[in-house]
Amino acid sequence: MKKLAMVFPGGGSQQIGMFSDMIGKYPTIKETFKEASEVAGYDMWELSLNGPKEKQDAIEYTLPLMLTANVALYRTWISLNGQKPEIMAGHSLGEYSALVSSEALQFKDAVALVALRGKLMQEAVPIGHGQMAAIIGLDDNSIYALCQEASQGEVISPANFNSIGQVVIAGTTNAINRAIAIAKAKKAKVATVLPVSIPSHCPLMKPASDEMAKALDKVSIQSPKIPVLHNFDVMSHNDPTEIRKVLVDQLTNPVRWVDTVNAMEKMDITDIIECGPGKALVGMVKWISRTIVSHSIYPLESMVDTHKKFT
Repeated sequence: MKKLAMVFPGGGSQQIGMFSDMIGKYPTIKETFKEASEVAGYDMWELSLNGPKEKQDAIEYTLPLMLTANVALYRTWISLNGQKPEIMAGHSLGEYSALVSSEALQFKDAVALVALRGKLMQEAVPIGHGQMAAIIGLDDNSIYALCQEASQGEVISPANFNSIGQVVIAGTTNAINRAIAIAKAKKAKVATVLPVSIPSHCPLMKPASDEMAKALDKVSIQSPKIPVLHNFDVMSHNDPTEIRKVLVDQLTNPVRWVDTVNAMEKMDITDIIECGPGKALVGMVKWISRTIVSHSIYPLESMVDTHKKFT
């Protein structure tokens, strides 16, 4: 029997018209969006279907929208009696989707938490003072050395270890610009600024993480019914206090996605399903592991095809 893991994407996979081909077939999707809208205070289904794109891409809307999209797909998968995963993980924001799907965190609580998370992240660094950049073609040690050389007393560090030789760095605008120049001199295949306004997963997010710690203390968290590997330490935790801590630490530390997939490989996971609107994580898994087969359940055709393989 296939040994399955489920992974959930973070921000960046949102798109206008999400689920327009699935809504008539799977009522769970619309029900999940309605539930989220009651918490968010606006029509999240309308935002998903019609945008505008500028609003979808504003982080305080992106995070609850992606959480809702991910959870809607997972609920649909379960409603179809799809095989339950042995373990879960989420990329950045996706970690909240994993915790909801593992029944450690109530969905309504998660919607409120990620909306706050987006607001706090936006407020932590003034627009224009921080950036993120993608570096492709350098190994991890070179990335650490690059950040050290580019810092010159400013904040800059790895933010996402997405796949082999593909790392995102985050920090102050000046430090990122210096890092790009250094990376190009070191013959990186790609060294480019990403179109985001927030330097996520670096120490500049400390003000946001401090406030998120206070918010998480007020929310009920249970032991997950399915283990969740966390971005911060690539470990699963049963103690709610430890789960709160790693969610706080996640904001100021890198997403260790390569280590996460490698950990799943060591657990003899044979297949990974990306549970979200897109195939970003499917692509990352293919670059990281030669043994794990990756699948998507979005859009409708992918849901139907993958469901046949896991029922």
